[in-house]
Amino acid sequence: MDIHAHRPTEQRPKAGDPFGAHLRHWRQRRRLSQLDLALEARVSTRHLSYVETGRAEPSREMVLRLAERLEVPLRERNALLVAAGYAPMYRQRPLDDPELAAARRAVDLVLKGHEPFPALAVDRHWNMVACNAIVPLLLEGASPALLAPPINVLRLSLHPEGLAARIANLPQWRAHLLERLQQQIAATEDAVLADLHDELAAFPMPSVSHDAPASQGEMQGVVVPFQLMSSAGLLSFISTTTIFGSPVDVTLQELAVESFFPADARTVEALNAMVAEARAASD
Repeated sequence: MDIHAHRPTEQRPKAGDPFGAHLRHWRQRRRLSQLDLALEARVSTRHLSYVETGRAEPSREMVLRLAERLEVPLRERNALLVAAGYAPMYRQRPLDDPELAAARRAVDLVLKGHEPFPALAVDRHWNMVACNAIVPLLLEGASPALLAPPINVLRLSLHPEGLAARIANLPQWRAHLLERLQQQIAATEDAVLADLHDELAAFPMPSVSHDAPASQGEMQGVVVPFQLMSSAGLLSFISTTTIFGSPVDVTLQELAVESFFPADARTVEALNAMVAEARAASD
């Protein structure tokens, strides 16, 4: 299923538009024919055509089945249900909601457990909602305006007054982040993310060059490293993403933890030294 387009090629249906318009839009976004979708959802092509044109009304079960086959995000599945005349199914709550206290504690435990390596949690728009004690140590020199909540980690990374001038492999890392963002936009069709992509893509490239060594070893050609100049020298990381998915909660499905692992022994030593220095300064 090809979901790598950046901008939608057709106008997105609005609230109040019939269910068939929403269904056709997502089907075309996923580049599926009516036959393809009918086979995947195990419905007749004729009935699916009738649903798209408004000649037939889908059951709630069919709406959910079609949304699942189309990989529609939970937030948008609510919109599909409403368009079909049903109540929303998936709850949307802020992360500080008391009912999500257990989930928030789990996030904090994951972040804390990753120390002395950096890790942070972000929402669907890449705003940081939590981080461990290592992350602030790596943000030296960034503009205070970029560090004011909510901190958008992509903007902070690529802005000329953020970390961009300190990222040793900026062209490579920038291309990696923009590609990830494009994929997210294609999957969710989020207008805020589309605007963020355009903003980041327009940032000028800093003229600073750190002559960083290319990524080497077993990870070369497998992952894109994050190479950051710090007071302790060059830090090299590989990153992983953990999704706190939930079948019934929009907030948790859209929450992600970005964990950074040292790519070499030098980075491990430098991080341990930074942590020791920070602890000594706080005593």
